[in-house]
Amino acid sequence: MQEAVDMALEEAKDQMEKAMERLKSELKKVRAGKAHPSMLESVKIDYYGTMTPISQVANVNSTDARTLVVQPWEKGMLEPISTGIINSNLGLNPMNNGEVLIINVPPLTEERRIELSKRARSEGESARVSIRNARKDANDLLKSAKDEGLSEDMLKTGEAKVQELTNAYTQKVEDTLAAKEVDIMTI
Repeated sequence: MQEAVDMALEEAKDQMEKAMERLKSELKKVRAGKAHPSMLESVKIDYYGTMTPISQVANVNSTDARTLVVQPWEKGMLEPISTGIINSNLGLNPMNNGEVLIINVPPLTEERRIELSKRARSEGESARVSIRNARKDANDLLKSAKDEGLSEDMLKTGEAKVQELTNAYTQKVEDTLAAKEVDIMTI
């Protein structure tokens, strides 16, 4: 019956790890005032009738902390890429010089920093909810294994291990959020 406990713990750990990965990918989209190529990961471009990620039609580089340079592989794609960036609601306005798109990332205002910090906390809460759901699923698995012959002691031990795992991942969420908030609030 130990394998039932191990299986529940493994399942919970997988779900909690996915919640952390999702949190990190969502926090990448919350820009902290510094130009970074990952800011444009969510931008989709109309590439000959197909919505395509910007990384598949152009190179995106940051030349300094305030400037992104988008160099399309085809010069005819300058306009569609520019339109895609404007329509992505990132608040960026690309300048076309005929060769590349230059995007100046404006510094964040205090109000915008607070708003982004709230958004980051919201993403963190979503991750915590996912972690608690993983805990509930694991405990349900353990309880169903109890009906199939799992001893009371093993059930209690399994639930304690699931709670330890939950606490560890919740702390990871808190640490990740704290780092992102420092990043957002730093001018």
